[in-house]
Amino acid sequence: MELKEYVNKSVLCWLATVGEDMTPNVSPKEIFTLVDDDTLLIANIASPISERNVIANANVCVSLIDVFEQRGYKLKGTAEVVDTNSNTGAQYLKSIREIADESYPVKNIFVIHIESKSKIMAPSYFLFPDTTPDSQIKNALTRYQVSNYQHKR
Repeated sequence: MELKEYVNKSVLCWLATVGEDMTPNVSPKEIFTLVDDDTLLIANIASPISERNVIANANVCVSLIDVFEQRGYKLKGTAEVVDTNSNTGAQYLKSIREIADESYPVKNIFVIHIESKSKIMAPSYFLFPDTTPDSQIKNALTRYQVSNYQHKR
């Protein structure tokens, strides 16, 4: 599955940053979109620590996981905080507004410049050769007692 598909079907992504004092921080983000193969936009709705860390240290890592398939992508690169009132920020905000309306207060946008991407998956894919995405989904739905789940493909 391609990165764009995972971005589109992921409910959350996790942005990992490191502060000026070298303290790590991981924060869930719910509004994000892929502009192209090298650029991920994340709306900064309520993330002052992530914002402070990105300003102090641009190195970031983003994880996108389908929690039922238990696989996804890890993106590494650099980030910048872009003001939505700038020309570039206004364009990026239009992309964000395609997935989230005005009810989400976007303070600014984290622009992730993707330098590397790698697929990640649960160890069971390696430990048990017969593991498939469908079997992972079935097991996860049973284990977590989830009903009425509609998997997007």
